[in-house]
Amino acid sequence: MNGQNRKDITPGTSVDIVLKADQRSGKLTRGTVKDILTNSSTHPHGIKVRLTDGQVGRVQVIHK
Repeated sequence: MNGQNRKDITPGTSVDIVLKADQRSGKLTRGTVKDILTNSSTHPHGIKVRLTDGQVGRVQVIHK
């Protein structure tokens, strides 16, 4: 699943995000969602989240 729909993401979900510094390279970082930072229901580049370790980025992949 891609990370463009806010309804698919809840705190505790395991996701791969792309950090701001890694946007050019596309390097993904795996973690667990702590907070959802995007207020809109969808976003074309991925919903912005904060992971439990404090890193902030846009969701690219949602793991079930």
